[in-house]
Amino acid sequence: MPFYDVWSLTQTFIADLFRSLAVADHLGTVVVVLAFVVLLGIELQLTRDKRRTPTLRRSYRTNLATFLFNDLLMSLLSVASLLVLAERYGKEGLLHQLDDSAAKATIAFVLFDLTLYLWHRANHTFDWLWTFHRVHHSDRSMNVSTAFRLSFIELLLTTAVKAVFIVATGVEAAVVAACEAVTTVFVLFHHTNMTFRAERWLRKLIIVPSLHRVHHSVRRQEHDSNYGAVFSFWDRIFGTFSEPRPVTVGLANVGGQTFLELLRFGLPHATSSQSTPTSSAAPAHSTPAPEMLIGMIAEAAYYRAQMRGFVPGNEINDWLVAEREIIQRFG
Repeated sequence: MPFYDVWSLTQTFIADLFRSLAVADHLGTVVVVLAFVVLLGIELQLTRDKRRTPTLRRSYRTNLATFLFNDLLMSLLSVASLLVLAERYGKEGLLHQLDDSAAKATIAFVLFDLTLYLWHRANHTFDWLWTFHRVHHSDRSMNVSTAFRLSFIELLLTTAVKAVFIVATGVEAAVVAACEAVTTVFVLFHHTNMTFRAERWLRKLIIVPSLHRVHHSVRRQEHDSNYGAVFSFWDRIFGTFSEPRPVTVGLANVGGQTFLELLRFGLPHATSSQSTPTSSAAPAHSTPAPEMLIGMIAEAAYYRAQMRGFVPGNEINDWLVAEREIIQRFG
C-alpha cells in the first residue's frame, strides 16, 4: 500500500477517534449535569437542614463558579485525554490478558475505586497535597455542589494519578468512561446534605451522605476518615472507617469564601490555620475564633432540636448542651 494511502487512512482514523472521544466527553458532562440537577432536587426534599442561610447560598455560588472555572481550565486534560491514553494502552497492563470483558470491567472498577481511596488518603497525609485538598474541605455548608469545590492543581494531579492507573492496568476506553461516570455520580451523591433510612444498610457497602459528612467534619480526628469514593469497605479494611455525628463541617478559622478567595486559598503561599502539617505530629485542631464558636454552638443546638422533632420547651437546654460540647472540643 502506498505511503500516502497509509497516511490518509491514519489521518481518518485519528479524526474518527477524536470525534468519538469528544462525544464520550460531552456525554460525561451531560451525565454530571443531569446527576447534579436530580440530586439537587432530592437534596432539597430530604435535606437535613430546611434553612436557606447566607452561608448555604454563598456555598452554591462559590462551588458552581469553581466548577465552571475548572471545567474551562481542564478542557485539554478532561476525560477525553484519559480515553486517548486508554486507546493506546488498552491491550497492555495488568488486566489485558483477561478474556471475560465483564470480569475485566468489574475488576477495573474496583481497582479504580481503590486507587481513588489511596489517593484521597494521601491528600490528607502529605502536607503539600493538603495545601490543595483543603480547598474542598473549606465549605462550611456541605451540599451536592461541594463535590465541585476543588483546586485546579488537585484536579491536575488527580488526572496524572488516573493516567498512571490506566497505563498500569491497561483498561479500555469504554471502561474508563464508565468508571468516571459512575464514580462522579457517587461523589455527587455522598456530598448531598440529606438523610434517609436506607443509609443504615447502604453504608455497609457504599459511602453514603452521613459517612462522608464525617469526612467533612471540622474536627481533625473525624475528617481523617471515610476516604472512599464509592465503596465503604476500603475504610473498614484499612482502619479509617468512622461513624460519629459531626457537630459542624468545614475548617476551623476559615469562613465563607467567594470564588476569588477560594482560588487564592488553594495556592501554596496562602496562609491559614489549616495550612499546618497534616502529619500525626500536628495538632488535632486549632481553636476557632469566638464568632465561629457561636456559629458552631447555634448549628449544634439546631441539630439537637431537629433530632427531637423540634418539640418546643427545650430550646435553652439544647443551647446549653451544645455550648458545653463545643467548648469541651475547642475551648
